Amino acid sequence: QVHLVESGGGSVQAGGSLRLSCEASGVTGSRYCVGWFRQAPGKEREGIAGVYVGNLGTISLSYADSVKGRFTIWRDNAKNTVYLQMRALKPEDTAAYLCAVDRDELCYTREVSSHDYDFWGQGTQVTVSS
Repeated sequence: QVHLVESGGGSVQAGGSLRLSCEASGVTGSRYCVGWFRQAPGKEREGIAGVYVGNLGTISLSYADSVKGRFTIWRDNAKNTVYLQMRALKPEDTAAYLCAVDRDELCYTREVSSHDYDFWGQGTQVTVSS
């Protein structure tokens, strides 16, 4: 059974930084994607970044325009953990942040969309004040 645990959320002022972690366990198969999503109250869940884990290593997928240039995703293979470094945070980044797994081997051909991801963590809250 896939189990995902997010951590690292908190409250920061605009312009600050946070690093989120997504520790994954129980993922079978050698090729899959791990995505980061966020959801603010009253808004749809937004896919913001992802990585493809394959036989030749890890490849970053496209970032959402809203975070491009400010957020960076990477995976620590030894820890089986995917990180999301967030810089230059804005009040509009305030949301619950969730990570998820897409076990489709062709996941790297798609944008990071919640419709394609099978397993989800509980999320971690990020609040950015102005």
